[in-house]
Amino acid sequence: MALAGQLQEGQLDSLQHASAAEIGRLLATHKGGAVQVAEHFLSRIEEQTSAVFLNVTQDRALAEARSADERLAAGRPLSPLDGVPLAWKDLIDMAGTRTTVASGLFKDAPLAEEDAPAVRRAAQAGMVNLGKVNLAEFAYSALGQNPHFGTPLNPHGGEPHAPGGSSSGSGVAVAAGLAPVAIGSDTAGSVRIPASFCGVVGFKTSEGRVSTDRCFALSRTQDTLGPLTHSVKDCALVFNALTGQPDRPIEISALEQLIILVPEGFVMDGLAPSVAAAFESSLKGLERAGARIRRQSTPALDTAAAMLRDLGSIVAADAFHEHRKIMDSSDADHMDQRVRARIEIGRSMSATDLVALQRQRALGMQQIRTALDGAFLAMPTTPDTAPALSAFEGDDAAFAHHNLRANRNTSIGSFYDLPGLAIPNGHDAVGLPTSFLLSAPSGADGQLLAAGMAAEKTIRNDI
Repeated sequence: MALAGQLQEGQLDSLQHASAAEIGRLLATHKGGAVQVAEHFLSRIEEQTSAVFLNVTQDRALAEARSADERLAAGRPLSPLDGVPLAWKDLIDMAGTRTTVASGLFKDAPLAEEDAPAVRRAAQAGMVNLGKVNLAEFAYSALGQNPHFGTPLNPHGGEPHAPGGSSSGSGVAVAAGLAPVAIGSDTAGSVRIPASFCGVVGFKTSEGRVSTDRCFALSRTQDTLGPLTHSVKDCALVFNALTGQPDRPIEISALEQLIILVPEGFVMDGLAPSVAAAFESSLKGLERAGARIRRQSTPALDTAAAMLRDLGSIVAADAFHEHRKIMDSSDADHMDQRVRARIEIGRSMSATDLVALQRQRALGMQQIRTALDGAFLAMPTTPDTAPALSAFEGDDAAFAHHNLRANRNTSIGSFYDLPGLAIPNGHDAVGLPTSFLLSAPSGADGQLLAAGMAAEKTIRNDI
């Protein structure tokens, strides 16, 4: 029998895919074990063969875990997540570490002098910081490849498949059992896409809800931070911690009171058969459980898709402005040229293009809020499951095709600042995950999380 405050071997063995909420309850019940939990995940990280972690902060993690054990033993946890480990996308500052953005240009960057506010708030909730994970360079690829530090490999599907980007390391870290929580950034889908491809839950927050201070910027207009986890409840708990409300009660909606709007048009066109089948199965399950499903045209989504195709994006304009000094120098020759090409789109955009996008964004946000009228928006997170790396590596045209497909639906959600929950809901014939995206109007993060917790079990199709 384990000593008080110590976890048994069987309990440690079950941690690999345990939710953050489950780990938090286990630690609180046993009044300790945070050091054991941290050591378990640090050991798994050490054994990794994929390019997931770029910087492991072992000393910090163990020191934070020891502090958590002291609080747990005294019965004074800081939050339901006290002692629970997490990892951070390497565009977020952690004191004493480099923020490389997975770019060779920043591999020797000065060490961060202090934690980003998001890191500080997670620590104030008692969470244990394992380190920094990989991403697509400059956070600007929906597929998640990285020629400088290696590409984290999707743990599903046999041969190597894309992990999804840009928060590739965050998605793989959770899916592969290296961390129960990883924080990513989402500007046009970079949390939701790796969640979809890797079969985990991802939460894109509304702009400004989680501080992006001391984070490497791609688009100061659309950048957001959000968690990748094993459950919607985990997302809610982490969201509370990152917004400085770690003890806020978790609210769950009544499933039979949910109204779900399924848009007709662009976001539902050309779906892979496995994605379409899983999505319809989830909708049927929700309807049987009492939710009301409403299918209707949502013109604002199609308008956004056409404008993003024809004019470029606010993200490209922001990214080019943000990094023009690099783009105008020889340093750009040392970037991933696929990322460079995407940023260069911003160079050719006109002021008229940008104003048109900004005005449609403001108009469309209101149109969607009116159309939803208390309902939640549902669509497949990605129209395809994860493509094999061999399908696009070394082929720029194939990369562009798969990249556009991957962020087709999520980029529209980001354009209108819709918070979104990507929830796994099945697999294709070779075991690659499919995903259901539930979204809400800008600012309705709490309502979305409450609805997601009510609907998650049904959406998952018993996977």
